[in-house]
Formats: sequence, C-alpha cells, structure tokens
Amino acid sequence: MSGSTTEPTQDLATRIAARALADRGAVYASEVRRLLDAALVVIRSLGTNSRPRVADIVAQAGLSNDVFYRHFKSKDALVSAILEDGSERLATYVAHQMDKENTPEGKIRRWVEGVLSQADEDSAATTRAVLWNAGGTGVGAVSGPPSASGPLATLLRGPLAELGSAAPEFDATLAAHATVGKLSDYLWQRIQPTDSDIDRITEFCLRTITPA
Repeated sequence: MSGSTTEPTQDLATRIAARALADRGAVYASEVRRLLDAALVVIRSLGTNSRPRVADIVAQAGLSNDVFYRHFKSKDALVSAILEDGSERLATYVAHQMDKENTPEGKIRRWVEGVLSQADEDSAATTRAVLWNAGGTGVGAVSGPPSASGPLATLLRGPLAELGSAAPEFDATLAAHATVGKLSDYLWQRIQPTDSDIDRITEFCLRTITPA
C-alpha cells in the first residue's frame, strides 16, 4: 500500500530457502549427535587398549564416511568434540546438584561431589578411555578433563564471592584446577574418592578464598 511504513516481508523464495536451511540444520545436528554417541560407545568398549577407527564409529552410528567427514575433519576432531560435550554435560549436572543447596558451603561441597563423580565406577572407565584417546591426539590432556578454568570454575564464583572472596574468579580457577587434578589421580589409580576425601577437598576449596 502506498505510503505504508511497514517493512516488506521476505519473498517466497527467501522463506522457502530459510525453511530448507532449518531442515538441513536439524538433520546435521542429529548426525553429529549420533556420531558423538556412537564414538563414546566404541571408545568405552575399547577402553585404553586400542583406539577406535572411523569405520568403527560410523558403523555404530549407522552412518557413512561421507557424513563423518562432513562434520569432522579427522577422528582427532571428533575426540575433541567428545571432550567438549562431556565437559558441558558435567557442568550442567554439577550446576543441578548445586541448586539443591541453600548455603554457599553446601553448594561448594555439591560441586566437589559432582566433579569427583567422574571417578565413580559407572563413569570412570568411560572417562579414562576418552582421556586416553585425547592424550594421543594433541587435542586434550591426559591429566584431566579440559577447561578446568572454564564452566566448572565459573560455577564456583558465586558461592566463593558470597563467602567473602575478593577474587572469586581467581579462587574458583585455583580450586577447579586442584580438584580436577585430584580427579585425574583417582581415575588413573582406579580409586574411588571417599566421603572423607570429599570433605578434605571441600575444605581446601574453602581455604582458597582470597580475603578482602
């Protein structure tokens, strides 16, 4: 209409193209998730005895090599993605556990419990296998899960600040590196942390607080 100030809507071709791109994005996201999940199954089954082949992974996923290389330039890139995915899942789990507590001390203990849950019998073998694979690729560190100063440390900043830390970001990073390092010890020594261990690590985290 003449004189209208309404912005023109997208033409039909643009709308159809946008729908096609959205559909393709959903398919690609599904493919990536299937590859990540399949790789984790294969890695867990092989443990620290041998590394999986791309053929093993695509067979488990029910996909093709072409699909694999559409999303990952190499097997190492896939292992890197598994590490990142695992870190995000762990951070989400730990945050959920922390939300069950009302005090900052309680939240910090829940944080320690959540991080060290990776050493539990059900999780340890998988975690070891993933880290062992990452250690041979240059995309991760055998010493422990990646980004100890990232999402996991970020979860500690609030409780530490509430307890009076003048440098919650620094203190959270220090506590996270120490705790993840201890997790690495438990994993490679095949030891499960006790309640007493969790108490001591929680106390250490609390002692990292920088006074104002």
